[in-house]
Amino acid sequence: MSEIPTLTTERLILRPLELADAAQIQVVFPQWEIVKYLTTAVPWPYPSDGARIFVRDMALPAIKRGEAWHWTIRTKAVPERIIGQINLMDKPRDNRGFWLDLKFQKQGFMTEASTAVTDYWFDVLGKTVMHIPKAAANIASRRISERAGMRVIETIERDYVCGRLPAEMWEITREEWHKRRRGT
Repeated sequence: MSEIPTLTTERLILRPLELADAAQIQVVFPQWEIVKYLTTAVPWPYPSDGARIFVRDMALPAIKRGEAWHWTIRTKAVPERIIGQINLMDKPRDNRGFWLDLKFQKQGFMTEASTAVTDYWFDVLGKTVMHIPKAAANIASRRISERAGMRVIETIERDYVCGRLPAEMWEITREEWHKRRRGT
């Protein structure tokens, strides 16, 4: 399996996903407010073994093939508790995804996690551009992209768990990311 490092931020630990994480994910993840703007690859209603199947049959094999990098999100204050997940994917026009427990939203945690994995995308993996499709109605996710200096390059329609919606393709280049991170 490709070695994925643990990443840390001021308040978070991003630990590489492992099969043992599925039980905690199963408890937190299947909430409508979390899944409604996710891809239709997420089954809904979420099955009782959905997290185990996802980790075992999708995420870990993609990691092993070097096509994806998945981390659980945990606070430094309570590192044994999974509060979300974030991943990078080496797929055309779909490079990052995430979800966060509702109890931990609106506290800047996902901005911290997204910054760490975007650094990894550009600085460790050496990618030149990041594309992130998202539902236009997903205001919280849009704000994270706006704060990161990303821009909308296309409007499209996509299928989500909640149905077919207007969507946006967001983009940032490595050069733009580094310039923004340096504050110049």
